[in-house]
Amino acid sequence: MPAARAPRAWQRMLSGRRLDLLDPSPLDVEIEDIAHGLARVARWNGQTSGAHIFSVAQHSLFVEALAAQLDAKLTARARLFVLLHDAPEYVIGDMISPFKAVIGITYKAVEERIFSAVLLRFSLETMQSQPLTKLTKRADRAAAFFEATRLAGFAEPEAEQFFGRPRFLPRKIDAMLAPAPSDEIEHRFLDRFRALTIE
Repeated sequence: MPAARAPRAWQRMLSGRRLDLLDPSPLDVEIEDIAHGLARVARWNGQTSGAHIFSVAQHSLFVEALAAQLDAKLTARARLFVLLHDAPEYVIGDMISPFKAVIGITYKAVEERIFSAVLLRFSLETMQSQPLTKLTKRADRAAAFFEATRLAGFAEPEAEQFFGRPRFLPRKIDAMLAPAPSDEIEHRFLDRFRALTIE
C-alpha cells in the first residue's frame, strides 16, 4: 500500500510563488501578493456597513496613518513595519485549507514565522524596538475602536471595554474608514508601500 502523502502546507500565489506555511522563505514573499490578498480579507468577518468590505489592507493603511499621527518623528522604515503589521493575514486570514493542515501548531507560531519572512524580505528587523512595537499596538487598538464604532455596530461603551478609548481623533477619519473596492485598496496599499521604500 503506498504511503500517505503529507498534507499540502503551502499556498500558491498569483505571482507564481509558493509560500510554505511550515517554513516560509523570504524569497517567496512578494508585496503584490500581500496587497492583493489583504485587500480581499474582510475585517470583522465582513460584518461592517457599506457596499464594500473593510479589508485588512485598508485597516493597515489606517493603522500606519494613526501611528504617524501619534509619533510625527517615525521614520519611513518604522512606518513600513506598521503598514505590514498584519501582513501574515494575506495567507492565513481566511483559514485556507493549507493552514488547517498545520492547525496543530498554534496560530501565533505560524503567524510569527510568516511575519518574520515578510520582514526579512523587505530588509526590516525581525525584532523591532519595544517602543515601536508598543506604538503599533496602540495604533492598532485605536483603529479597532474606531472601526468597531463606525463600521461594525458597536456602542462606544462596549468598544471601550474591549479596545480602550483612544484619546485622540484621527485626521481624515471619514475618508480612512470609507470602505472602498478591493482593487482600489490594493493599489493604495502598493502605492503606500512604494512611497515608504523610496523615502
